[in-house]
Amino acid sequence: MAEKVMMIALSPTMEDGSIVSWSMKEGDSVSSGDVLCEVETDKATMDYESTQEGTLLKIVKGEGSSAKVGETIAIIGEEGEDISDLEKEAEGGTGTESEKTGDGETSGKTSNGSVDPKQTKAKADDAKSPEKADKATARDDGKSASRGAATGQSGIVKASPLARKIASDKGIDLSQVSGSGPGGRVVKSDVESFESASASAASSRGGAGVMVSAPGEDRTVQVSRMRATIAKRLAESKFGAPHFYLKLSVDMTGIMDARTRLNAELPEKVGLNAFIIKFAAEALKRHPSVNASWNEDTITEFASVDIGLAVEMKSGGLITPVVRNCGNKGIVQIDSELKDLIARARDGGLKPEEYNGATFSISNLGSFGIEEFTAIINPPGSAILALGTTRKTAVFDEYDDMKVVPVMKMTLSCDHRVVDGASGARFFSDLQKMMEDPARALY
Repeated sequence: MAEKVMMIALSPTMEDGSIVSWSMKEGDSVSSGDVLCEVETDKATMDYESTQEGTLLKIVKGEGSSAKVGETIAIIGEEGEDISDLEKEAEGGTGTESEKTGDGETSGKTSNGSVDPKQTKAKADDAKSPEKADKATARDDGKSASRGAATGQSGIVKASPLARKIASDKGIDLSQVSGSGPGGRVVKSDVESFESASASAASSRGGAGVMVSAPGEDRTVQVSRMRATIAKRLAESKFGAPHFYLKLSVDMTGIMDARTRLNAELPEKVGLNAFIIKFAAEALKRHPSVNASWNEDTITEFASVDIGLAVEMKSGGLITPVVRNCGNKGIVQIDSELKDLIARARDGGLKPEEYNGATFSISNLGSFGIEEFTAIINPPGSAILALGTTRKTAVFDEYDDMKVVPVMKMTLSCDHRVVDGASGARFFSDLQKMMEDPARALY
């Protein structure tokens, strides 16, 4: 019996997604576990796998089309089965306009099979070779597609994953690239040709290979799903949670000496963030009221200390990979897990469970030379620690003797619904003492 394939939530915050490419075409046989299509979510491009078996009878949502969670994107069943009723239901529930691609033609492109929204599991984009995706074909719907960058209803340019990656790495706006693929889809060769043409044009104007915009010319940038989600979530946090801020300066001599001694014994250097995560975890164990979340009628004090670190993605936007159960892990293990998470986070290769649910977060802008700043709380946590750069600073000791020490400024943002000023201050003071005297973490 034929069944509709619904768009599912591939991340906890996903409300809708765009079909980047289909891995199968209508008429293909589908087995459980087969990748049906690639879906761009609010966080990354994910593989959509089937838990059903049968024949892909109809692709309702073509490449470049957007679908809300719960909307039909395809129909799967037995070969030759009558699916007219399901097609009418799909059209009535989603509207025919959303089934069109950006060039105004009804999509008839190749597609993957259907999936059960309750059972489908998503794999990160890095598990699939971009080169293979670039070779994926789409069935011609009988009309010749005009050469140009095809844009879907959602405003997302139709492009292969490999083309997107190259464009992101080189800072190329895909909306300016002419696509030679089916339906005007941008592929690898289009991006490379565009780069060469841009470099030649810049050179002919006497520049050093740098594109120069016309004076006074505005540039409109399409808001990505990730950027839109970041804006929505942070606005909800900033205006929904009453923030207050605590600031401290930390003498980094103790932590830097401890790191130097540890790294002298290890084949791979341990980063500063791992030390701070570990000390934050130890302080949170002593102050569980800060490792908590607001639930309107209740407050949850988490048993596990799961700390997220804000990371910038290559494609733009922020993501917060989470190191779980930091309170029961050593610095070396935390550092190893953190490096793996960061590497995959930059390429958009994290699974939803790897970047959601931090009970406490850290944002470090010290590498940019920022001295101090305030950060917006990352739900469900009720506090976030903002770290500035470390600078040599003249200070006076308890004997009024002046000395020069490395000092880092820290700002703790707290949700006043959960964390009172005094409890936040006690946690912050203990964290400062541990960072200045690492042995305190053993007490």
